[in-house]
Amino acid sequence: MKRSAPVPYNIETISGLHKQLGLPGPLHPLVSLIDNTKIAVDVHLLPETFILGFYKISFKKLLKGRIGYGQGYYDYDEGGLVFTAPHQVIAIDKDAEFFGATLLIHPDFLRNHPLGKTIGKYGFFSYEANEALHLSEKERTTILEVLQHIERELNNPIDDFSQDVLLSYLEVLLNYSNRFYKRQFITRKAVNHDLLSKMEQLLNEYFETAHALNKGLPTVEYLAEQLHLSPRYLSDMLRSLTGQNAQQHIHEKLIEKAKEKLSTTNLSVSEIAYELGFEHPQSFSKLFKIKTKLSPLEFRQSFN
Repeated sequence: MKRSAPVPYNIETISGLHKQLGLPGPLHPLVSLIDNTKIAVDVHLLPETFILGFYKISFKKLLKGRIGYGQGYYDYDEGGLVFTAPHQVIAIDKDAEFFGATLLIHPDFLRNHPLGKTIGKYGFFSYEANEALHLSEKERTTILEVLQHIERELNNPIDDFSQDVLLSYLEVLLNYSNRFYKRQFITRKAVNHDLLSKMEQLLNEYFETAHALNKGLPTVEYLAEQLHLSPRYLSDMLRSLTGQNAQQHIHEKLIEKAKEKLSTTNLSVSEIAYELGFEHPQSFSKLFKIKTKLSPLEFRQSFN
């Protein structure tokens, strides 16, 4: 009998997480900075997975052990950042020792502030743990300096300026993280080009077999799953390499295959649409015209 996965332990408040970790209550009810080395409970007694009702940004530098994922390992030699949005499942790394800090921000702290509306643009909150931001020594110093500013502000009495100051530091932290992720995509270009080649192969196989006809259009989620990546990381990585996200790559491949079928077969436009995975031929014709400025029939006629 297959063993069922453990039900994640749900924690909605920052003070609730402090209590679970054996820590004193937070200095601010909606923001906290935890020293990972001061957790006062045996981590092996904690639930295997959590669901938190707030944002979590963890800086980790591995002191002991290695954290596996797939056939590789987390790279925390200089330290890494892991980002988690509210209501995502978090697994506890119970067999490793870390130096570092964890910043917690409740969504209520962002309400009525522009960052509350724009935080969704930071795609790394949707990345998987094995897609962490791996920091150079210089980058690590920069991140730790920002965290130190946040810590000092949290130790000040709460006043009318506390929220604006803390959110300013949070925006700086997020913008630095955006910059450093762009660097990471560039420095890992060889690996990412391999992923791009694998994605092209996946799309070719998808359209050359009966997958499209039987399963419909390929999705970003399907490609990401096959490549063992999160959908958002795949799109951001592709955009850094090619200027196009994953959905745009799928559309490009669709149009390429459509042109091939229109120019080398006598299949009708409807038959081509169904073979490519479209449920309605009109949707295929609309996309084709947007991409090529011609209808499928006009393209066929101009080609001939």
